[in-house]
Amino acid sequence: GKEKKKNPKKKQETQRPKHMRGIIIVSLLILQSLVVSSSPTAPDFNFFYWVNYWPGAICDSQKGCCPPTKGNTASDFIIHGLWPQFNNGTWPAFCDQTNLFDISKISDLVCQMEKKWTEWGVWACPSNETNLWEHEWNKHGTCVQSIFDQHSYFLTNLKFKYKVNLLNILKQKGIKPNDGFYGLDEIKNAIKCVIGFAPGIECNEDVKGNKQLFQIYICLDNYAKEFVECPYVPDKSCASKIKFPKFPERDSLSESLSVMSSVSTT
Repeated sequence: GKEKKKNPKKKQETQRPKHMRGIIIVSLLILQSLVVSSSPTAPDFNFFYWVNYWPGAICDSQKGCCPPTKGNTASDFIIHGLWPQFNNGTWPAFCDQTNLFDISKISDLVCQMEKKWTEWGVWACPSNETNLWEHEWNKHGTCVQSIFDQHSYFLTNLKFKYKVNLLNILKQKGIKPNDGFYGLDEIKNAIKCVIGFAPGIECNEDVKGNKQLFQIYICLDNYAKEFVECPYVPDKSCASKIKFPKFPERDSLSESLSVMSSVSTT
């Protein structure tokens, strides 16, 4: 048979001095580090809670409530906020006091926010949406600036609000805000069927001491792009069966109601 020609190039590569191979490896490592350092800073937290609250649970609590002074008061869950969390149960807060809330940066979103992100006397009466938005950005938003500026932080909340209609999801499974009692797992599974992951449920109490549906915690990845499994959830505040209180009728509420908060500022 024909004699195979030797590949001088291959021979040359195998005989390359060891110090040359070391230089090439070091060069590649330096190049790799430059590429990594030039990419955006990765989040230093592990996931997000996206939290919505049910106004009926505020108005049905021992402290009562104040309705929002602006926007739509149609029956719906209301955005509370988007909160960065660590896997160990802690969270960052008030991370940057040099970039505080500026409503002019979200002027094009205000009309939508007045419908989807109103305040039902969670913190103070009379209700003031602007104070709520300011608090959410200053406490939570300033800790996620590797991902969001003020506008994209609030816009992301709204996008998920339009994507996930919590009240419709529950109604389709026969879970309605009628002062009836429903299984905690029943509520969680109804939402899991739609988004793929079980949410966390936080409860408070009505005037009779019944545990009732207050807030729903949906977990997102640390870029707030996708739903993920919650590392931990605040279900301990609930019973196995909880009340789903009626949505408050605005006409039956006093605009000037002065009330102390029954909810800690979170």
